[in-house]
Amino acid sequence: MEKYFKRKQTLKSEVTPLISSNKKKFLEFNVESLVADPGQGPKISNYDPNERDEVRRAYLQKGPCQPREHDFPQTYFGTSIRRFNADWFDEFEGFSNWKKKERLQTHVGNHDSAHNQARRKCKALMKQKQHIEVVFQKHSDQAKKDYRTHLTATIECIRFLLRQGLAFRGDDELHNSNNQGNFLELLDFLAQHNTEIDRVFKNTRGNLKLVAPKIQKDIVRAAASETTKVIIDDLGDDLFAVLVDEARDISVKEKMAVCLQYVNKEGIVMEQFLGLVHVSSTNALSLKVALESLLAKHSLSLARIRGQGYDGASNMQGEFNGLKSLILKENACAFYVHCFAHQLQLALVVAAKKQVEIV
Repeated sequence: MEKYFKRKQTLKSEVTPLISSNKKKFLEFNVESLVADPGQGPKISNYDPNERDEVRRAYLQKGPCQPREHDFPQTYFGTSIRRFNADWFDEFEGFSNWKKKERLQTHVGNHDSAHNQARRKCKALMKQKQHIEVVFQKHSDQAKKDYRTHLTATIECIRFLLRQGLAFRGDDELHNSNNQGNFLELLDFLAQHNTEIDRVFKNTRGNLKLVAPKIQKDIVRAAASETTKVIIDDLGDDLFAVLVDEARDISVKEKMAVCLQYVNKEGIVMEQFLGLVHVSSTNALSLKVALESLLAKHSLSLARIRGQGYDGASNMQGEFNGLKSLILKENACAFYVHCFAHQLQLALVVAAKKQVEIV
């Protein structure tokens, strides 16, 4: 085994110099060092492959190599002596050994000849803006710009609906619907009053679904995350109170809503919505676990609570096993206050029952 490894190392040491020696060194491109006649300079293949188009372009920018003052040599063709005429530069490219001028036209050939193909490639090389890669890049940049315009319009409509607390979806969101719902109708209104947005919407590909319900929810979640972050930053390390209520939604799922009350740096009492949590049960222990989990998610703890505000239900303010009592066992400073909104509701219900017309 040792002998095998020694042989392997020997082979490696023998092969490595060969690899290094085979690695071709390319010339460094310097436009100032190029001579007008490509035949007098180094081969283009001697330059780095990534720079060869630039070298070709530099030669073309220098213009054609036409040594008009050169003394062209005479060549015998049978009994005749011929040589290149510098005046032909004005009409054709140079040559050295063709007998007749008409051969130049034969060389140029028809529109698909090698000469004309080379000429078209030269023109394409000089016009970088028309190069296929440039065209693709332009298309890509325009697609990115259109996507950003579409996304910005979508986000702005979502922000508006969130600020106003309005529903997004409509009962009938088909294209021929008279009312597609707040979100789609608002997007359509925005497009009608902004030509750029209208153009982008009309040119939208079929697989760009920035108006899909899933995308709406993703953006709403992102907005909620950013909003909550601002609230937590505003709270800082200060103490706070919690307002908690639970209710059953239309899908018969129990949800617990949590709000924070605190005094901000300007001395103003703030009441901010923190989150809505699904709970499997509405007993006090389940509510406490859900509350702790939500607070921990935002780096908050029960120890910083200085106030609790709930309704009068037994699972909330029960003397022994209510949510109030469970929190007080861990934090005696979490003073409880029966929620004034719920007290007002109870007072209104009692008062209404005394009025026959209202009942």
